[in-house]
Amino acid sequence: MLEIQGISKTFNPGTQDAKKALDDLSLHVNKGDFITIIGANGAGKSTLFNAICGNFIVDSGKIVMDGKDITFMPDHLRAKSIGRLFQDPMRGSAPNMSIEENLALAAGHGGWLARISKHDRELFRERLSQLGMGLEDRMRQPVGLLSGGQRQALTLMMATINPPKILLLDEHTAALDPGTAEKVLDLTKRIVEKDNITCMMVTHNMQSAIDLGNRLLMMNHGKAILDVEGPAKSALTVQVLVDLFRTKAGSELQTDRMLLTDNDN
Repeated sequence: MLEIQGISKTFNPGTQDAKKALDDLSLHVNKGDFITIIGANGAGKSTLFNAICGNFIVDSGKIVMDGKDITFMPDHLRAKSIGRLFQDPMRGSAPNMSIEENLALAAGHGGWLARISKHDRELFRERLSQLGMGLEDRMRQPVGLLSGGQRQALTLMMATINPPKILLLDEHTAALDPGTAEKVLDLTKRIVEKDNITCMMVTHNMQSAIDLGNRLLMMNHGKAILDVEGPAKSALTVQVLVDLFRTKAGSELQTDRMLLTDNDN
């Protein structure tokens, strides 16, 4: 489904600020995979997502989706196949537009530039009711009035209203309070399973990385140092992951915030 072949990226090359963010990274993502990704700060997790989305052109290597080389494809063309959520709930939606207008834009119906039909409104109401946040009764309110958790749940719905080929979740619950984060994670799991969406999720929390998805990827210094799935993944514990990181990376993780919590906040 997604084939990443030996990609590398160095920012500020040839200067004292040069930073190798991706280092000959290869990864095969199967259709229907739900991959959780962990690693210390600066490991290259978000940079990997930026490379997949086309925010920059990699220095070397190839990115292939469904057999098509997209390495040099502009980001706005890739966006048709890729859904993405960020850590900041304020990203991904238009605050001055209503909930239904944001959903219409995401669905490709033109938003405020086009008439939202009765059928569209019924569809949006039905989808919003699944969130259990009462947003189906507030569809004409500006998104800017929503709480962070409500806005992140809406953004998740916007990113999947037309199921993408791949969904990239970049610590999308890290800025939420524990209770809201749990709700958004549960919603994420339900949507991904219902539509069989191929998903990659960066998380700072190793317990969530173990509990969610069918596959776990650990990154360090722009490389994938661990890729485990199936029963082997289910048998993991946080301590085992810490020990594996120490063995494979030759360093400690105690200073990284991912060790400070067993919950997703």
